[in-house]
Amino acid sequence: MGIDVGGTKVALRIEGAGGGEGARAVGSVFRWPTPPGPSAPHRPDSVRDLAALARQVEVLRTEWGGPVEAVGIAMPATLDGTGRVVTWPGRPHWAGLGLSEELRGLFPGAAVRVADDGDLAALAEADRAGCRDLVYLGVGTGIGGGIVVDGRPIPGPGRGSCEVGHIVVDRAGERCDCGRRGCVQALASGPATLRRASGLLGLPVSFEGLRDGLAAGADWAASAVEESGEALAAAVVGLCELARPELVLIGGGFAAGLPGFVQLVGERAGRLARPGAPPVPVRPAALGGLSSLYGAVSLARGR
Repeated sequence: MGIDVGGTKVALRIEGAGGGEGARAVGSVFRWPTPPGPSAPHRPDSVRDLAALARQVEVLRTEWGGPVEAVGIAMPATLDGTGRVVTWPGRPHWAGLGLSEELRGLFPGAAVRVADDGDLAALAEADRAGCRDLVYLGVGTGIGGGIVVDGRPIPGPGRGSCEVGHIVVDRAGERCDCGRRGCVQALASGPATLRRASGLLGLPVSFEGLRDGLAAGADWAASAVEESGEALAAAVVGLCELARPELVLIGGGFAAGLPGFVQLVGERAGRLARPGAPPVPVRPAALGGLSSLYGAVSLARGR
């Protein structure tokens, strides 16, 4: 089983031991529950979240109808060496939670492995692309991703994850949930883009509204997306100067759902190229918004 834990939703997938494109598989997606009202009995939000995850796991396991021998979990949170959550700005109430212990309790008898969602997504995309040196960025509720060098994620196991979303691209930019200003996540994530679009339009804008506005050629929509593309392009160029990848892939649910967005980022990154350093190809991720989920399945297989 692979589980991709996100800030707003969780995706799950179970595959047969053989794997491969034709292997039997079942999957599901669910959104985290809305916090109860003030009159409801108090329970820590993390307890409520884990109970909801346990219910969804049981539904999927029943649909599968067989044993689950191994589980890989893609997490956006920062964990310490014991598997305890140090920080997760998307769900701050998880801080201090002994995640590894809690998750192993959901899967008695199964091997449970937890890794950074960006690293897993980058590895899954590198495998799908047949490329051993690439940069991957996933644009969704936040911005994650990873760098793969010679087929391995850097900086590597035991040395933390590659936090591409916290590259500073504008020192005077919006404040990020990490506390700094100008992180690419604060400027180009899905929520950041929607906030900018809402400010330009003067009305709340949903993802569907932004997508429709782009299709209709609305200036407010184009301007909001353009600024996000510029910020993401700056991050891409900086990463390429350091890692010298063969390929840059951009995925995540937000990027995958906006036609032309990845092309925009590639064009803006090309404009920032310097003499002697030709731009690296920027393409849509092959797995779209499912990169981390497929990486989690690979982790369950022991890869």
